[in-house]
Amino acid sequence: MDFIKTLLEADLFQDKKIIQRYQFLKVKDETDTNIYFIEKGSVRIFMMDENEERIIRFGYSGNIIVSLDSFLSGKSSDLYIQTIKKTEVRIASKKDFYQFIHSSDEHLKLWILVLEDLVMQQLEREKDLLINSPQERFERVLKRSPQLFQEIPQKYIANYLRMSPETLSRLKKS
Repeated sequence: MDFIKTLLEADLFQDKKIIQRYQFLKVKDETDTNIYFIEKGSVRIFMMDENEERIIRFGYSGNIIVSLDSFLSGKSSDLYIQTIKKTEVRIASKKDFYQFIHSSDEHLKLWILVLEDLVMQQLEREKDLLINSPQERFERVLKRSPQLFQEIPQKYIANYLRMSPETLSRLKKS
């Protein structure tokens, strides 16, 4: 995406952090207004529903991730961001990011495109969750994000798709 390239060229991501496998970048009830560019590794974004994890998003090399609710509101969030494997991120603050997007009309237009894309992704995700057929959910996600199946362990993808790892394994074989 051009926006990521533009952000990287603008040198917004001043800080760098290495997070070991299964460590948390963000935990529940924490406010986090940073934006993270994943240089290497992978993360999962999830929340707890009673005692069950509900994965809502993944990030891997080349992605930007953010606790969007906390980023936009400046308030704490129910979301966790946890590494799946050792992960290297570059970090941009909300203040620096907003200064950047307001520095030109072109940057602001790019940000609007990113927000529109996020809304469309969320709508696709909601459709996925409303579809009863595990086969159809699997096919939709595979079509949308084939790299996901290269980067993320099957047990996490199964959770994201709201199915058992065994069901996902059967669907991948068929």
